[in-house]
Amino acid sequence: MRGQQWMLSTLTSARLLTVSLIGGKTTGKSVLCFGFPLSIFFIVINEFCERFSYYGMKAVLILYFKYFLHWEDNLSTAIYHTFVALCYLTPILGAIIADSWLGKFKTIVYLSIVYTIGQTVLSVGSINDLTDHNRDGSPDSVALHIALSMIGLILIALGTGGIKPCVSAFGGDQFEEDQEKQRRTFFSLFYLSINAGSLLSTIVTPNLRATECGIHSKQRCYPLAFGVPAILMAVALVVFVIGSKMYKKVKPQGNIMLQVSKCVGFAIKNRFQHRSKEFPKREHWLDWASEKYDKQLIAQTKMVLKVLFLYIPLPMFWALFDQQGSRWTLQATAMNGDFGILVQPDQMQIVNPILIVIMVPVVDYLVYPLIKKCKINFTPLRKMTVGMFLASMAFVAAALVQVQIDKTSPVFPAAEQTQVRLINLGAAPATVQFQPQLPTTDVAPNEATPYMTFESSKLKSLHIMSASRNKTVPLDLLDGERYTLAFKGDGSDINSHLIWDNVTSKPEEGKNLIRFINNYSLPVNVTMDGMAFGVLDPLSVSNYSVITKQDKSFTINASMPLATCTVVSKTFGYGSAYTISVNDCTGSHLNVTYFEDIAPNTVHMAWQIPQYFLLTCGEVVFSVTGLEFSYSQAPSNMKSVLQAGWLLTVAVGNIIVLIVAGASKLDKQWAEYVLFAALLLVVCIIFAIMASFYTYVDPNEIEAQFSEEKKGEDKKDQDDNEKEAEADSRM
Repeated sequence: MRGQQWMLSTLTSARLLTVSLIGGKTTGKSVLCFGFPLSIFFIVINEFCERFSYYGMKAVLILYFKYFLHWEDNLSTAIYHTFVALCYLTPILGAIIADSWLGKFKTIVYLSIVYTIGQTVLSVGSINDLTDHNRDGSPDSVALHIALSMIGLILIALGTGGIKPCVSAFGGDQFEEDQEKQRRTFFSLFYLSINAGSLLSTIVTPNLRATECGIHSKQRCYPLAFGVPAILMAVALVVFVIGSKMYKKVKPQGNIMLQVSKCVGFAIKNRFQHRSKEFPKREHWLDWASEKYDKQLIAQTKMVLKVLFLYIPLPMFWALFDQQGSRWTLQATAMNGDFGILVQPDQMQIVNPILIVIMVPVVDYLVYPLIKKCKINFTPLRKMTVGMFLASMAFVAAALVQVQIDKTSPVFPAAEQTQVRLINLGAAPATVQFQPQLPTTDVAPNEATPYMTFESSKLKSLHIMSASRNKTVPLDLLDGERYTLAFKGDGSDINSHLIWDNVTSKPEEGKNLIRFINNYSLPVNVTMDGMAFGVLDPLSVSNYSVITKQDKSFTINASMPLATCTVVSKTFGYGSAYTISVNDCTGSHLNVTYFEDIAPNTVHMAWQIPQYFLLTCGEVVFSVTGLEFSYSQAPSNMKSVLQAGWLLTVAVGNIIVLIVAGASKLDKQWAEYVLFAALLLVVCIIFAIMASFYTYVDPNEIEAQFSEEKKGEDKKDQDDNEKEAEADSRM
């Protein structure tokens, strides 16, 4: 997507530079620095800060919806893709405003102000202590957070989309006609600033989010994760305004998109007005616009519409591509992020820009030349078809990873079920008989069974037999809940404790839940790195406490009547829950036993790299090639029309995600991945068929023909005028 951003900017620049060089009036003086207009350095810094702001905010957005606003995955995904769709619809509005009304400079300034306000509002909306009522989760405070967040996102979409078609074009305007080499260097710097901003922000903002902050209550620090991008956007605005007196500012020249739209609209209207009358048939339906528009505009519009027709299947590619920031990030939350350093789920998105930087030169200078040597005619449309296929395969890979995640995910009880687990804290093995007439279960000393699922109505009691001791424990269990029965042989009796395990979902954000059970004969006061778990009587259990540090050990302290003992804990992994049994002391060493309530995430995030690799390869051969193809097939003054069409395919692709994810109603996430892969594969075949009928054209030749015809017509008119003048003189 970063490569696409650069290509889009370049296309807009080419069109607007043409306007500038052939007669657009400019203001300002060029101050040179190392042979370049000094003004472009303000523009490059502005772009770096703006891209940092956008990608930094976007990287943590899906997790903000899920963990702060507490929306479920489908709603979070829907709002995320609605926002992205708006970001790719508003550039059309920005281009019209810049070209027809305000000009690029004022459009960038005004919409950057809107952008900065939006980032600020989003940051303020994520403050947990914003209202006194928020700490008790009242509906009013939740509604305030949601309202501020949505207002902020709408303003951001308007700002980032509105300036998208203007900034690089404005940079291109700063060069003179004889500075083609410097202009190319500028676009390379511009591309570098885009990637540098997005790469850095994707590293920084997830780490800011992962820290804790808050006055009354600690939370993941979304205000900081959104606040830093807001500050960077303000810096971008200030830097851009500082260079104001140095800029060359092209006056608005009118928007070609509006002219094309009016031409198409008039042709359709004119055709239907005369559908029942006797009029000679016309070769092409656009020829019905010839009464009002000149032949060259109509011919150029025909070329553009041919390409736009090929755009119809393209949104399906973007429907898959943009799920990196939604479904794939949510997938990473259920995975192990230990790469030696802790990688946050939203940081995995950095794989895409890193691979782009690697793959673009590899594909351009190695893959394409090898294909050419094999005498394979690898046309642009065939490249795009391959890109679609690779994206489809990326989602097959994502589905395979999801299957492995699902295998390790805990199964929780359904509505009319309950789950029971047994822990034998005694020194002798035990056999447990579930009543009435349910299977027996053997439990070894200091061991626990897995959670066993029963129909709540059919489980009334259980009978424990250990050595020569017996005990029947009545059960009164609630539907949809989990329980642990801890028991221990003591003398001639068996002591037991039925514990309600108030956890029916996997811990969020890779956090861990820890609780302690006292397997000592006297009360024990337990702490862990200063976190108090209270004084526990024999066989009593503390509440679960949340542990946010997944990659470190903790010091467990147990204060007993005669001694204080310590032990260094194991590392708990990602997304686990443990019950730790405090047994006894050996000297000052505390003996503990770990019982796994919920297994940690065992599928490593590195398994996402193949799907990112396939998708990035697809992007390189699809996105860059598609824009190059569009550029080569469009008339020189209509590059922006195709850019608008291309941006529209991205917006429609995100809308497709909303439709498919909402309508599919699939219970398994891997099945949804397969569905998207299958849909893109079908679209890929349709596109290949459409592409086989496409005839490549050279717009320059067609424009040259019209230019010669116009010269001939002008010469004929001149000759006719001369003849008329000569005839008049004779009279």
